[in-house]
Amino acid sequence: MAAPAGPPRLNRLVTSLITSRRLGPVVRRRMTVVRYAGRRSGRVISTPVGYRRRGAGVVEIPVGLPGRKTWWRNFTGEGAALTLLLDGSPREGHAVATRGARGTVLVTVALAPTGDA
Repeated sequence: MAAPAGPPRLNRLVTSLITSRRLGPVVRRRMTVVRYAGRRSGRVISTPVGYRRRGAGVVEIPVGLPGRKTWWRNFTGEGAALTLLLDGSPREGHAVATRGARGTVLVTVALAPTGDA
């Protein structure tokens, strides 16, 4: 059975809003694009996600409906490297996914220090 066409189209739409010159600054307050290499395939994958900042160097990404999504599984165990689009610029980091007691999933990203500090 083929995957539904809806999610890829929706992801493209949200990504275009995030990178938009006009609407991007507003959308980027709570949304970003995560770019990472697939654990098994090695393919570079980009997907829009909601996020919240926790301090200067930590970003949390709560995963809605984690049973229906697979991208976060690339960050289980020791985690893995990724890139986030924050404040209009790419930021490197290391992400680790953890499961909560009720099946929730939170991906915590420790951002690499920037060179301008």
